[in-house]
Amino acid sequence: MSKIISLANQKGGVGKTTSAINLAAALAKEGKRVLLIDADPQANTSSGLGVEIRELDNTIYECLINGVDPHTAIMPTNTQNLSLIPSHIDLVGAEIEMLNLEHRELLLKNILAQVRDEYDFILIDCSPSLGLITVNALTASDSVIIPVQCEFFALEGIAKLLNTIKIIKSKLNPALKIEGFLLTMFDNRLRLSNQVYEEVKRHFGDLVFNTVIARNVRLSEAPSHGVSVLEYDPSSKGAKNYRDLAKEVIARNRF
Repeated sequence: MSKIISLANQKGGVGKTTSAINLAAALAKEGKRVLLIDADPQANTSSGLGVEIRELDNTIYECLINGVDPHTAIMPTNTQNLSLIPSHIDLVGAEIEMLNLEHRELLLKNILAQVRDEYDFILIDCSPSLGLITVNALTASDSVIIPVQCEFFALEGIAKLLNTIKIIKSKLNPALKIEGFLLTMFDNRLRLSNQVYEEVKRHFGDLVFNTVIARNVRLSEAPSHGVSVLEYDPSSKGAKNYRDLAKEVIARNRF
């Protein structure tokens, strides 16, 4: 059995890409076969794993628009058991090109169907928008993780994302579930962080992960070295947080 999980929040700067990279790496460290999909035109997930984007022949763009076999776009990473389908700046124009394609909301689902059986987890890092590519990601997914930063206006925009998820459930993917809300950039010295945690917990209850991602300088440094924080500094607080999150995700899915 495999699980496809999108990480989505149209609000930027919530730690979505950081969480995609490091949760994927932590799941791989737990012995799971993991494929990470960079579905963001900014390609930060790809560059954060050391990929030289300009030298790529095939990316998620070619798979979506040109029907390229996803196997030709999959590449290894510095973490054992973790593979990547990278992104490219060309993905910016993909949504316009996809408008004329048949069954455009199902393109990514059909792509992942070709590789799904080869992995335990497939994680999709969505762009900070609710456009057609994000709709594709949610349509292809079994569940969605929603990162929420522990800052003022933390819940801003979540209602819009939840409404999008509701529409996709009713029109395209009835099985889509919320895997959980993930609190990021947590600083237990700040009253605000604790207030945000309590507010999110009050709104969403058991859907909130027990693991919170603390502010950690190692998390910020790791992408510039092209590796996850688990490779960059395995003993850091950030690495521990994502190992705990991976164990929680595995436990929720009874793997």
